[in-house]
Amino acid sequence: MSNIRGMRGFLASSIGVTCAAALVLPLAPSVAAAPMRPAPTAEAATAPGERPAPGHTDSLPLTALPATRATPTSPAAREQGLPPRDVRRFSLVGVIWDDPDAELHGRVEVRTRATATGTWSGWQDLETHNAEHAADPGTAERTSGRVRGSTAPLWVGDSDGVEVRVRADQAQDPFANPLPSGLRLELVNPGQEEPSRPAGRAAAPQDTPATTMTAETAAASAANAELAPLGALEIPELTPDRTREELFALRGAELTEEQRARPYIGPRPRIVTRRGWGANESWREKKFVYTKKVKAAFVHHTASGNGYKCSQAPSVIRGIYRYHVKSMGWRDIGYNFVVDKCGNIYEGRAGGVAKPVLGAHTLGFNTHSMGIALLGSHASSKPSGAAVKAVARLTAWKLGLYGANPRGKTYLKSGGGNLYAKGRNVRLNVISGHRDGFATECPGWQMYRKLGTARSTAAELQGR
Repeated sequence: MSNIRGMRGFLASSIGVTCAAALVLPLAPSVAAAPMRPAPTAEAATAPGERPAPGHTDSLPLTALPATRATPTSPAAREQGLPPRDVRRFSLVGVIWDDPDAELHGRVEVRTRATATGTWSGWQDLETHNAEHAADPGTAERTSGRVRGSTAPLWVGDSDGVEVRVRADQAQDPFANPLPSGLRLELVNPGQEEPSRPAGRAAAPQDTPATTMTAETAAASAANAELAPLGALEIPELTPDRTREELFALRGAELTEEQRARPYIGPRPRIVTRRGWGANESWREKKFVYTKKVKAAFVHHTASGNGYKCSQAPSVIRGIYRYHVKSMGWRDIGYNFVVDKCGNIYEGRAGGVAKPVLGAHTLGFNTHSMGIALLGSHASSKPSGAAVKAVARLTAWKLGLYGANPRGKTYLKSGGGNLYAKGRNVRLNVISGHRDGFATECPGWQMYRKLGTARSTAAELQGR
C-alpha cells in the first residue's frame, strides 16, 4: 500500500498538474417497406477474464440522392444521404461536415435496424444546431484544424443497418450550396466495459493495480490522487466534517479569512471516475488544460431520451466521448460532469474533478465555469428528483471549493457567441442553464424550471 501511495503522489506531482447531445429515442414501429432478415443471436456478454471488445467509428461519405441531383434550374443538390445498407455494429450515429463554422440549414433523418430483432425503426431526427456546445473561439482546441461541424449524436442502441437523408431548407437559395461540404455519416460503437465491473462500483485495491494501467489511464487517475487511490473506479462520498477537512487540505492557502471562519461547502458526493465508466484514455489529448477558478456551473441536458437503463449510462457516455473526440475533433469529451436519471454522477473531461478543468460545453463561457450534462431529454419531460438532487449535491461541493454561493450572481467575460459579444462582462446566476449563455433550448424547459430548486438545495447543503 505504501508503494501505491508513493506512486500515486509521484504521478500527482509529475502528471496531475501538468444541449450537443446524444439522443436515446424509443424505436418507432417497423416500416412496412423496410428490408427484413431473421433476427441474429444476441451477442454474448464478455466472459470473466476476456478482454473487452474495443470500440470503433465507421465514417461514410454522403452523396446526392438520385432524385435530387443538380439540374440547370437547381444547380446545387438539395438532398444527400445513404440508401439502406448493412454495416458493422454500432449504437450511436451522427453527421459531420468539414467547416465547424458552417451551419446546416435543413433536416437530418436516420433510421436504423436493431441487431436483436432485425426490424427497422421509423425515421428519427438528429438535432442540427450543435455549435453551442464547443470550445471558445480563438482557443487552441477550437483552432486546432481538427474540429468539424456536426449534428448532435443519436443513441439508437445495438444496430447493424442504417439509412440516412439530409434535406436542405427549401427557403435557401437554390443556386447557392444549400448543404455544408464534406457530409459524412458517423457510426459509433462505444465498445464494451471491462468484465466483472458493475457500473460505478469501486473494485478492491488488488483488482486495480497501477501496473495494469496505461500511462494515459494512470495520468487521468492521478489527477484525482488527493481524493481517491490510483486506479479507483469511484471517488466516495464524504461526511460534511471530512469534506471541510479536505477543503483546507486542497485549497487552504487560497482561502479567505471568511472562508476559513465559515467554510460554506456541501459534502462531497460519490463520483464515478473515467476509469469507472470505461473511458479509453488513448483517444483524448494527453495534456490537461485548466482555468484559474470555478465561478459558475452551466447545466445542460443531452436530449438523450429517458428510456435508458442507468446500467446503460456508461455506454452512452462512451459513445458521446468517442463522437466528441474522433468525429468532432475535440480534445476530450466536452462536459465536466454527466448525471444520469438515477442520480449517479460521472467524471467528464479529464484533469481532476476538484480542479478547474477547461471544458467545451458552453460556447463563449467555458473559462471559469464547469458544465454538467443530464443524461436525458427534458424539453417536455421532467427530470427525475434524483437527477436534480445530484446537480445540487455536485454544485454544493464543487462551487464550495471555490467559495461560490449557489444562490448568488457572478460575472463571466464572454468569449464570443450568439447572445453576447466577445469581451462583454455578463452577469449570470452562479448556477445557470445553457440557454443563459447561448441562444439554445438546452437544458430543456422542464430542467430549466428546476434550476431554482437546485440552487436552493445546493445553498442549504453548503450551510447557507
